[in-house]
Amino acid sequence: MVFLREATDLYGSPAYDIMVKCMTTQKDIQKALQDLGLPKNDLYDLPTSEKTFPDGAHYRIEISGVERYPVLEALVDEAEKRDVPVHRLICTVQGASWLPEDELEAFASLAAEKKMECIMTPGPRALWDIGRQPITPEGIISGIRYRGMQGLIHVIEDMKRCIDIGFRGFLVVDEGLLKVLVALREKNEIIPKDTVFKVSIFAGHANPAGGQLLQELGADTFNPVADLTLPQLAAIRQTIDIPIDLHIVLFGSFGGFNRLYEAPEMARVVSPCYFKIEPGASVGTMYVPWVDNSEFIRRKVEYAENLIQIVEKNYPEAKLSNIGPSDLAVPRV
Repeated sequence: MVFLREATDLYGSPAYDIMVKCMTTQKDIQKALQDLGLPKNDLYDLPTSEKTFPDGAHYRIEISGVERYPVLEALVDEAEKRDVPVHRLICTVQGASWLPEDELEAFASLAAEKKMECIMTPGPRALWDIGRQPITPEGIISGIRYRGMQGLIHVIEDMKRCIDIGFRGFLVVDEGLLKVLVALREKNEIIPKDTVFKVSIFAGHANPAGGQLLQELGADTFNPVADLTLPQLAAIRQTIDIPIDLHIVLFGSFGGFNRLYEAPEMARVVSPCYFKIEPGASVGTMYVPWVDNSEFIRRKVEYAENLIQIVEKNYPEAKLSNIGPSDLAVPRV
């Protein structure tokens, strides 16, 4: 009673306002976040997504680690043998700057012929720049970003090299770079208007606000951290429209998990989504441009076939895109 009487005496005073602010509840915060276009919570009811790709499909297949032209040849051969549609390739992960132009030209030509989207990884950049903070024991928690204006200039130069050869898709880890690239794309200056930007798992986004930010900046698709729960993914899907890229298999240094049997529910809840096949030991050992990992890439196609079969068996309503849907950023050759 004494507290209530004192509160009444303070009504309208600065002290009263401070006291009321200190009584803010989680429900008040949820309401404020909803006013910003975010869900009030993670979606534990796992609602079915009503969103799809332009062709009406719910999911597509993405395979990472296509580092050299012989690896692409092996992937194409295995995909055709197994009748597995591979829609997107994550290429030259250690940096497109390592590959000579004649090999990049052959790479673009074969990908265009097979109607596969190529997301090129430009370089140099951290972790292969001179900055080593991100690989120190404590610096590892910091983000991977392009260092200084020269970092931005160099990566855009490497992108332009790929663009001139015909590539139209790029992996982005830095929101500052994304902002610049989208502005250049809008002006059709250096970056053509039909270029696609995929935000990498290395950017570390893990909630609806992060997805919302990337969509507002102009990202075309994004890869959240790989170990989010289905309710967390459902909340992100409710917030954004761009495709979400989901690791079904992830290399050991990032957790090494296998989510094949979650794929049917992911297709239902997170559509439109790319299922991403990326097994192996670590980024440092997998993505070395002078190593021919052609046999390993064949195993990734095999895993993709298993994934498709599991989805078809458990969620037959899910539609898989056919080979070469028209919205893919297939190389222009």
